[in-house]
Amino acid sequence: MLEMRPDCERCGRDLPADKHGAFICSFECTFCADCADKLEERCPNCGGDLLDRPMREGPALAKFPASTERRHPGARG
Repeated sequence: MLEMRPDCERCGRDLPADKHGAFICSFECTFCADCADKLEERCPNCGGDLLDRPMREGPALAKFPASTERRHPGARG
């Protein structure tokens, strides 16, 4: 099951699990669409492809909530 990280690792933008706009690599590194474009859809951490992250909504999100651990270096949590 995907961790559904809550923010872009590059710019810190919020990336809710129930919205489009997040991109992930096979290690679940997570970036917003703008940063993924700037990175040419290539993960700067592992070199893998950045692909659209699927959404998690409704009962599935309630039963399996998204992570709250922020990954952006400036995040406070």
